[in-house]
Amino acid sequence: MEILAHYGTVLISLAAVFGLLMAIGIGANDVANAMGTSVGSKALTVKQAILIAMVFEFAGAYLAGGQVTDTIRKGVIEPSLFAHHPEVLVYGMLAALLAAGAWLLIASYMGWPVSTTHSIIGAIIGFACVSVGSDAVNWSSFKGIVGSWIVTPIIAGFLAYLIFVSAQRLIFDTEKPLENAKRFVPVYMFITTMVIALVTIKKGLTHVGLHLTNVEAWIWATVISALVMIGGYLYIQKKFANREDDHGFAGVESIFSILMVVTACAMAFAHGSNDVANAIGPLAAVVSTVTQLGTVASKSAIAWWILPLGGIGIVIGLATMGHRVMATVGTGITELTPSRGFAAQLATASTVVLASGTGLPISTTQTLVGAVLGVGFARGIAALNLGVVRNIVASWIITLPAGALLSVVFFYAIRAVFS
Repeated sequence: MEILAHYGTVLISLAAVFGLLMAIGIGANDVANAMGTSVGSKALTVKQAILIAMVFEFAGAYLAGGQVTDTIRKGVIEPSLFAHHPEVLVYGMLAALLAAGAWLLIASYMGWPVSTTHSIIGAIIGFACVSVGSDAVNWSSFKGIVGSWIVTPIIAGFLAYLIFVSAQRLIFDTEKPLENAKRFVPVYMFITTMVIALVTIKKGLTHVGLHLTNVEAWIWATVISALVMIGGYLYIQKKFANREDDHGFAGVESIFSILMVVTACAMAFAHGSNDVANAIGPLAAVVSTVTQLGTVASKSAIAWWILPLGGIGIVIGLATMGHRVMATVGTGITELTPSRGFAAQLATASTVVLASGTGLPISTTQTLVGAVLGVGFARGIAALNLGVVRNIVASWIITLPAGALLSVVFFYAIRAVFS
C-alpha cells in the first residue's frame, strides 16, 4: 500500500509509456495485417492505407474499444487473488505491457505477422504464474480464448469463401460481368456498411451518452447503409457510364477497388475496437489499482485519457513500421485482386466486429489469415503459398511463450526496482 501511495504517479506514468509502446506494436503488426489485403490487391497504395487506418483505427479504439477491455483485464487472471498484494498486480501489468510491446516491435521489424492478443495474454499468464501461482489464471476463460483462436479463422475463412463464391457466380462467371458488377457491388456496399454501422451505433455512441434500442439501432444502420448503397450506385454508374460494351475483368476489378476503400474503413474500425484492449486493458488495471490505493476492483471506469492514448499509439506504429508486415501479408499468402481482397476483408471485419460485440478477444492476425485462406481455397489449393502459411503459423506458436518469458524477466526487474 505504501509503495502505491508513494510511487503512484511514477507507476501510472510508466504504465502510460508501456501502454503506448504496446499500442505502437499493435499498430506496427496487427494493423498492417488488417490493411495488407488492400495494399496487396493494389486497391490502395501504402500511403492511402495508412491514412485510412489512422482515421478509422483511432475512431474504433476511442468510440468502441471499451467492451473487450474487461475481458483482457479480468478474464485471463483472477484479480481478487492480488487483493492483499495490489502492488504485485501493478508490477505484473507493467511487465506484461513492456514484454508484449517489446516482442511486437521485434516481430514487426522482422516482418513477422504475429498475434498481439497472444502476446499480451501470454505475458499476463507469465507474471501471474510466478507471482501468485497458476491458480491466478482463469483457465476456463483461457480455454475459451484458445478456442476462439481456432474457431474464428474457420468462421472468417467460411465467410470469405461464401463472399468470394457469390461474387464469382453473380458477376465474374456471367456473360456481362461489368454490367452485373455495377448492379451487385452496391449491394455489397450495403452489407459492409451495415456491419460497421451496427457496431458504431450499439457500442461507439454509448461512450458519448447516446443509447439506442435494438430496433432503433437497426433502423439507423439500415438507413445509413441504404444511403451508402445509393451513393455507391450513382458513383459507379457515372464513372463507368461509357464502358457498357467492356465486359472484361479489368473493369470489374476497378469497381471492386472502389469497394475495397469501404471495406478497408470497416476493417480498420473493427480492428481498433477490438485490439486496443490489448494495450489499454493492463493499463486500465494499473491506473485503477493505483488511484484507489490498492483496491483491486472487479470493475471500474476507464480514465478519459486511456482510450485516446491507445488510438494514438496504434497510429504511430502503423505509420512508422507497418509497411514491413503489410508486405508479408498482402502478397505472401496468395495472389490478391480487389475482388479477392474484398472478400477476405469483409469476412475479417464481420468476424472481428462480432467478437468485439460479445467481448471475446480474438486474434485479428489469425482471423485475416483464415479469411485469405478461404479465398485461396475457393480458387484451389495450388493458389496458396503453403510455405508462407507454415512460417506464419510457426510465428504464432512462438509468440505466446515469448510473451510469457519476457514478462517474467521484466516482472522480477520491476519488482526489484520498487522493492
